[in-house]
Amino acid sequence: MNKFLSELAKNLDPYTPGEQPKDKKYIKLNTNESPYGPSPKVLEAIKTQATEDLRLYPDPESTVLIKAASDFYKLPEEMIFAGNGSDEVLAFAFAAFYSGKKLVFPEVTYSFYPVYCNLFDVDYIEIPMGENLSIDTSLMKSASCGVVFPNPNAPTGEMIDLDMIRAILESNTDSVVLVDEAYIDFGGISCSQLVKEYENLLVVQTFSKSRSLAGMRIGLAFGSVQLIEGLNRVKNSFNSYPLDRLAQYAGVAALEDNEYYVKMQSKIIKTRKETITELERMGFGILNSYANFIFVSHSMVQAEDIYKKLKENNVLVRYFKKPGIDNYVRITIGTDDQMKILFQNLEKILKG
Repeated sequence: MNKFLSELAKNLDPYTPGEQPKDKKYIKLNTNESPYGPSPKVLEAIKTQATEDLRLYPDPESTVLIKAASDFYKLPEEMIFAGNGSDEVLAFAFAAFYSGKKLVFPEVTYSFYPVYCNLFDVDYIEIPMGENLSIDTSLMKSASCGVVFPNPNAPTGEMIDLDMIRAILESNTDSVVLVDEAYIDFGGISCSQLVKEYENLLVVQTFSKSRSLAGMRIGLAFGSVQLIEGLNRVKNSFNSYPLDRLAQYAGVAALEDNEYYVKMQSKIIKTRKETITELERMGFGILNSYANFIFVSHSMVQAEDIYKKLKENNVLVRYFKKPGIDNYVRITIGTDDQMKILFQNLEKILKG
């Protein structure tokens, strides 16, 4: 054990991100990045801002980005927060609203949540999954404490409808309900407009998936004035400059060129549908997905073997060696050509 660690650091169990290997070229279907590049207008905005002004600190309030987000999402600027990727926004939310309190979230969900709980002294309960790894929303309604869940869920891709989200909010009026919408643009319906009605709702989104900017680290949160003030209190106690100048203007350009991203999202949704059809033909069981990934299993071949054999052939998918999901792999939807290579490799694996 590292003798220099604090007691807090000694007890942490850090998050393990998806593989980012550098040893050779892989088809990366493991970290839910977009297979398509950013809008050309985004790249131009980055070039325009890459001037000698980079010697100066960026705007700590991300004013230009929040104004653009206000116009795009039809929400007041004081109900929007910008952070260094949605992971940082989530961390600030855990610190601001759940530290020292009780929280519930699904047993199978984004694996950063329990990490944040350990970091910020949050007492948490994992809700057991229902049939086909569905989320038992009845336990969220009766929680009487903080609630966090991704919508669509990760890694399953399941979607909770707006009526149920309303029911959860109305059953937990004294606690913050956080809806993590990292994958909302791939077929789901955002609940961001509900922040006008419910002061206890915080909605978090990212530019990493549907806006092809994982390398820029841009996250947003939408909520009541009280909730945004809470995020700012934590932000300004940790890092007053979370978003650099290039990221702020890249985010603005991404919002302004929504037509480009709608086209890319439509392509991914089309490929997802075709991928499901092809994998079902091969005998895979696939959970219903509203995200840019699918969660699949096969009765004849173990998921870990599929993961390892695909990696041997330079195709990366995500495998979680955890009880309840250790016979599934999560596959990011790539380009049509990338998916064809995936299919060819899976055919070989299934034939033994």
